[in-house]
Amino acid sequence: MLEIAENGRTWVLSGPASSYAVHLTEDDELLHLHWGPAIALADAEELAARPLPVGSSFESPLDGREEYPVEGGPRFARPALSVRTPGRRGTEWTFERYDTEGDELRLRFRDTGLAITLHYRLRGDVVERWTSLGNDGAEALELLRADSAVWTLPEREGWQLSQLHGRWAAESRLVRSDLTYGEKVIGSRRGHTGHQHLPWVALDTDATEERGEVYGCALGWSGSWRIAVAQLPDARVQITGGAGYEDSGLLLLAPGESFTTPVFAGLWSDAGFGGASRTWHDYQRTYVIPDADQDRPVLYNSWEATQFDISEEQQETLAQRAAALGVELFVVDDGWFGKRTSDRAGLGDWTPNPDRFPAGLKPLADRVHALGMQFGIWVEPEMVNADSDLYRAHPDWVQYQEGRKRTEFRNQLVLNLAREDVQEYLWEQLDGLLSSAPIDYVKWDFNRCFTDAGWPGDAYPQRLWVDHVRALYALFDRLRAAHPGVAFESCSGGGGRIDLGILSRTDQVWTSDNTDPLDRLAIQHGFSQIHPARVMAAWVTDSPNTQLNNRVSSLRFRFVSAMAGVLGVGGDLSEWTEEELAEARRWVDLYKEIRPLVQHGDLHRLRPPSGGLSAVQYVRGDETVVLALLQAQHYGEPVPALRLRGLDPTVSYECLETGEVHRGAVLLHHGLRTGLRGDLDATVIRLRRI
Repeated sequence: MLEIAENGRTWVLSGPASSYAVHLTEDDELLHLHWGPAIALADAEELAARPLPVGSSFESPLDGREEYPVEGGPRFARPALSVRTPGRRGTEWTFERYDTEGDELRLRFRDTGLAITLHYRLRGDVVERWTSLGNDGAEALELLRADSAVWTLPEREGWQLSQLHGRWAAESRLVRSDLTYGEKVIGSRRGHTGHQHLPWVALDTDATEERGEVYGCALGWSGSWRIAVAQLPDARVQITGGAGYEDSGLLLLAPGESFTTPVFAGLWSDAGFGGASRTWHDYQRTYVIPDADQDRPVLYNSWEATQFDISEEQQETLAQRAAALGVELFVVDDGWFGKRTSDRAGLGDWTPNPDRFPAGLKPLADRVHALGMQFGIWVEPEMVNADSDLYRAHPDWVQYQEGRKRTEFRNQLVLNLAREDVQEYLWEQLDGLLSSAPIDYVKWDFNRCFTDAGWPGDAYPQRLWVDHVRALYALFDRLRAAHPGVAFESCSGGGGRIDLGILSRTDQVWTSDNTDPLDRLAIQHGFSQIHPARVMAAWVTDSPNTQLNNRVSSLRFRFVSAMAGVLGVGGDLSEWTEEELAEARRWVDLYKEIRPLVQHGDLHRLRPPSGGLSAVQYVRGDETVVLALLQAQHYGEPVPALRLRGLDPTVSYECLETGEVHRGAVLLHHGLRTGLRGDLDATVIRLRRI
């Protein structure tokens, strides 16, 4: 709901539990009024009537109170907007008008030839904010910085900052720390979202998992980005964020051109970190993720079984075994195209290898479909090997700095997707591929960061950082429109490209290349702070885990760990025993029974993965399921009890595993003790309302 004051200078957006309010002063200063529990328009007008404090020559009364601080004028806080024009720097804007379209509020400002529009939209209790900039003057404008939004928190003592940090194979690890004076900056300078940080932060003063106020912000951008959390000298806190990392140049807007920033979404919750997570999950399933109401299938991926040594016959044999397990989607990974017998060749040549697939992919896809499964493939379109037909024909199509050595990671270079000829080539290749065979699923990888991000000959080469991502989004949009039955997974060496922007165009994400079931508990715990299980791909692979750490774990532990998201199998099924295959079939069948709860239900993190018992609970309608994993038992201590959440305390629930009847928010005890028998053990407990 949007309420507007009679004078048209105070605006209040209200959701089911929260409100967001801003006010424009008579001097055209846009001030933040409120973000938190729901308030009425009259309350916002009372806040707007309060005068600003008197500043000094060393302090600005605007700092920490402005809704979108720009560079220049009587302010010292980090600017969200930094613009350069010939002979002039900074912005001195004036308010033009506001307008609405549907549930969107637009506040329009102008500074000579620069049109600035701040956009607001409420999705449940998530506020979406973004900014659009247009050059309708006669001279070019350079955008050094154009943040999506600035978030202002109420005055409190003892703020704590939560963030997700990591590296390859150790992504999305949650850390909480005291917020101190100055700035805490996270982001990526790598050209993609990055393994090092997810673009999300949360702040609280005393919240627990289920109680207390939490403020969260998440950026929807899949390239380089920056979020800065600043505690200002007067203890106020502001959060700025947007595309690009450095302030050395974002885009050059010629007359008539415009730029729209990515969405920077924010929410307030008084139900603790768990409540904030459930709000984020519901928001993404409702407004962000394509076809989120559909179940994601159980998949099998052939990579760990075959790596580059693949053939049509071998893939068909694996497909037969996968189908016998109840797998619903069979995916051929790297090695099916060009001269791709190792990671040294073939990227860029997206046609089936004639020695391995003499008649293309269609015969294998048809046989996979005949087995009752969908068919998927792996691609890495934004990359090219020097040993490829594409690179030999177009060496200038990659990012490079003239006169400098072209850096190769994983023996590959990055295509300059900002170029229109590269965009058209990839469209023709991928559209042709998806038209050549009945392909249902594409695993889209991105296995190296930008290093030599140059574009010799272009008038403003640094634009490739932004234009690469815009072109990527456009390519996804074009492919989805032309092939609406194809699902896409975002992969970037694991969790290197996970954000609200890519999730608006893909059906799931590859959470991490680390498939060790014990390591995955912490990765998945962090991931769940912001993103839902509906998009979190997780595989059961072989034991010992020779890909990473050689840890030995039971099939039971591996399956229960992976069942917390979108279940997949990635082991070498040709080496599994008949007993293992039979047990795997039982786990796949069980997952299909609980899948609606896991992928569409409300998540409750009962115990974090801190060394002993870890447990997550999913609630949907009259049913709930608990996935409990015992990492280690010490000194013969009993398995601790679990208090369930999200259930009706006035009714009874039957445990389907033990037949016990529990009342409401019960302590699960007997079922845990009988189901967990030692280190690296796991169990699934289902309850149904009776």
